[in-house]
Amino acid sequence: MGELVSYRLRDGVATVTMDDGKVNALSPAMLGQVGAALDRAAADGAIVVLAGRPGVFSGGFDLAIVRGGGTRAVGMFRSGFELAARILSFPRPVVIACTGHAVAMGAFLVLSGDYRIGAAGPYRLTANEVAIGLTLPRAAAEICRQRLAPAHFSRATVLAEVYSPDAAVAAGFLDAIAEPAALATAAHDAAQRMRALDPAAHAATKLGVREATLAALHAAIDRDFAAAVASPPAAGAAAPAAR
Repeated sequence: MGELVSYRLRDGVATVTMDDGKVNALSPAMLGQVGAALDRAAADGAIVVLAGRPGVFSGGFDLAIVRGGGTRAVGMFRSGFELAARILSFPRPVVIACTGHAVAMGAFLVLSGDYRIGAAGPYRLTANEVAIGLTLPRAAAEICRQRLAPAHFSRATVLAEVYSPDAAVAAGFLDAIAEPAALATAAHDAAQRMRALDPAAHAATKLGVREATLAALHAAIDRDFAAAVASPPAAGAAAPAAR
């Protein structure tokens, strides 16, 4: 697919792997290549496994672009949340292989998958905006609201709580965990089980079940974007992801 994202189709499952050699920063290029991979998976009629590199799923938005501020940063923020909305509404099942740390926008992509398996280990899953001096975007709140357990929603958003993979299952960030060496196989096996689902029924049910969430998310994206355009982030602003 490109230098940042690879695509492998096997047995009706498209494995889309993000790997920038570092923390899988969600730059415009990374977001665009993931989107192109989803286009290809849709054309192939494939179930998707979205994975990161060993030790990190994604550390969030690209820090250099955030620090640069202006319209490029605003556009990147919008593209990230639009990608999350696309994953939430993708016509075939999307399995997330959370290979390690998932921070800020990285965590929001994890929360957008249909089934999420995390690697066991000393990894952090967190919406860390409040901890680093940022107001959580409305769009991020809607993504968290639709998946996190009620008892954890405020802790994860208002208090920026950091979750280990084990704790992330109870909170709702993840559905299951696997040892790192077994994660790819576990994700592929989960995707294979989903091939038994009727594609049309799955797609229609997903849109019906998530109708209110998707409407709220798109409205939140528009409100966040309008506010950001009116007052774009200044150069040198804090980043919405820990590095």
